[in-house]
Amino acid sequence: MTENQAPRAYQIRTFGCQMNVHDSERLAGQLEDAGYTPVEDGAKPDLIVFNTCAVRENADNKLYGTLGHLRPDKVANPDLQIAVGGCLAQKDRGEIVKRAPWVDVVFGTHNIGSLPTLLERARHNAEAEVEILESLETFPSTLPARRESSYASWVSVSVGCNNTCTFCIVPALRGKERDRRPGEILAEVEALVAEGVLEVTLLGQNVNSYGVEFGDRLAFGKLLRATGTIDGLERVRFTSPHPAAFTSDVIEAMAETPNVCHQLHMPLQSGSDRVLREMKRSYRSARFLKILDEVRAAMPDAAITTDIIVGFPGETEEDFQATLDVVEQARFSSAFTFQYSIRPGTPAATMPDQLPKAVVQERYERLVELQNAISWEENKKIIGRRVELLVAAGEGRKDAETHRMSGRARDGRLVHFTPAGSQVDRAVRPGDVVETVVTYGAPHHLVADGDLLSHRRTRAGDNAEAGLRPKTSGVTLGLPGFGAPAARPEPVSGCAL
Repeated sequence: MTENQAPRAYQIRTFGCQMNVHDSERLAGQLEDAGYTPVEDGAKPDLIVFNTCAVRENADNKLYGTLGHLRPDKVANPDLQIAVGGCLAQKDRGEIVKRAPWVDVVFGTHNIGSLPTLLERARHNAEAEVEILESLETFPSTLPARRESSYASWVSVSVGCNNTCTFCIVPALRGKERDRRPGEILAEVEALVAEGVLEVTLLGQNVNSYGVEFGDRLAFGKLLRATGTIDGLERVRFTSPHPAAFTSDVIEAMAETPNVCHQLHMPLQSGSDRVLREMKRSYRSARFLKILDEVRAAMPDAAITTDIIVGFPGETEEDFQATLDVVEQARFSSAFTFQYSIRPGTPAATMPDQLPKAVVQERYERLVELQNAISWEENKKIIGRRVELLVAAGEGRKDAETHRMSGRARDGRLVHFTPAGSQVDRAVRPGDVVETVVTYGAPHHLVADGDLLSHRRTRAGDNAEAGLRPKTSGVTLGLPGFGAPAARPEPVSGCAL
């Protein structure tokens, strides 16, 4: 963008998992460095970027349907630019501009850093630019990022995946695992904390295989312990581990490092050992349950969540019952449940015995009913317990009606609370920390309707009140600054990994 051009307003629409949300932060950071500005509420953007996911069912139809709706806007305003990136772009490549020739730029998962250049090239050449790299050239964390939150941030420890799960297309689209050096990760965390961030989530497709590139199988546990030395970092979470690679040293690090939250997301996928073999998940149900027992022995208050796929090809009623049995034993606080759907390009897509939709739906409903009952039972046990909450923005859909606010407990549970009482210091803001007592437990949330026991105003709360969010300038030791907040992305759901 030249000096004489007016700033162009951008909008990013994000679909898929946490990895995509964090990639969108990187895209926003680059665009703002290139002179773009977030679109204001009610205004029309000059640039729309789709950061896509290829994991969920009907992802293709959703994208192409949305692009179709944008065609009249493009006709009416030829200067409008439309870019498509992410996993679906990596998969479909040039097919996107064939089906939607009004798209200006297509870029893949390995070259998100190319977006500003591709946009300028497409504008100059007046034709679509498609650039899909087969392997990573620049680690995403070397790129600037416009963070979505003033109080909580994602920090990548690795990208890609070395597993070969037969249902998953992610390794084909994001490549083999690449690990960041611990010093770079810790430098990014320290930079965020210096600007008031209280919580970080360490992010990778398989975080507990972190260190494979530099030959240290205990690297992830060491990384967790190292976060405990960062002054001002109050909460550390991570997602997602793989049961086959999960080791006792990580459990010890979680239990012994005060700022590491007692929350664990451990994907089960199926409780049937036969189905796990077909999925190429290199653990069995007994091993999975043993990990949970070890976690709870070290941290009795740990909240454990999971991913489960229903209706994998060839799944019998006996197989499904095995999943229900493991769920009953595991006592997950919540679960992301998915109906299996064919993802072209995965081994499972060509397996025999694909199940009828009606069978999958019926099993799915039984699983959800069981898990909801367990979640409710587990949440009722927390009634009367004192909890510390990091106050969140946008977590409670009915907060305006109920005059409550919402926050996350240290174990990750969502709590809707009443921001009242003599302990309230002026006003409670997102990013502040409060303590309260749980008065009600529902399947998917808790309620605390009594007066607050304490309220601590924080720098993160100051920044949230002022509308400021960190903008990290990219690895290595770059320090963040602040600016106007970016447009919030559309809600996303987790990938079934």
